[in-house]
Amino acid sequence: MPPITFAHRGARTLEPENTLAAFRRALADGAGALESDAWLSADGEVVLIHDPVARRGLRRARVARSSAQELQRFGVPRLADLYDECGSDFDLSIDVKDRAAARPMVELARGAGAPDRLWLCSASREFLGELRAEAPDVRLVHSPGRAKVPPATFERLASDLAAAGLDALNLHHSDWTSGVVSLLHRFELRAFAWDVQEMRHLRGVLAMGIDGIYCDRVDRMLAAVGEWGAAG
Repeated sequence: MPPITFAHRGARTLEPENTLAAFRRALADGAGALESDAWLSADGEVVLIHDPVARRGLRRARVARSSAQELQRFGVPRLADLYDECGSDFDLSIDVKDRAAARPMVELARGAGAPDRLWLCSASREFLGELRAEAPDVRLVHSPGRAKVPPATFERLASDLAAAGLDALNLHHSDWTSGVVSLLHRFELRAFAWDVQEMRHLRGVLAMGIDGIYCDRVDRMLAAVGEWGAAG
């Protein structure tokens, strides 16, 4: 089965990142999935932006203190806007920056008929475990960021993630080996790799059997997956 191809913050090399234009372009160019980051605005809307502060030129707006309408002036879309504009026939990975945004995200995905295609990522296994009890229909991803996982602890980590009902582990591409991917699969977990930008790295993780790839370049990612599929 080919991996899920996550366009990191949309087609961010061609359009401003985390905007509807970037998301539309990524899907039009063939990405099977999108990646973004989510916060809750002052009026309780889930908005898609990486940082806690929106910027445009010299203007600044703190997300938590601004309404969704105010943030739209900075090009920041709501998750509801994404579903309205692009539908829901794609996987969507969201890094949960603001935990208060998680439950509204689940409800929006349910309303769009796509909770099983929503992958919520967090470094906190405790938070993900709590969310699993409330949202059995979404996908949950342990994403420790740049924190290194000691090789000797991978089996214990995989066992703990499976016991908590999580779905995937997301690591920097340099942290994966074929053996670790196989270990995750033994526990019926998916292996995701982020920051996979260069062709040699894309080929490397594909050869390992990775299940999901996060890349800034949709064209390069799809070329690598196509090459891998033709060789297989």
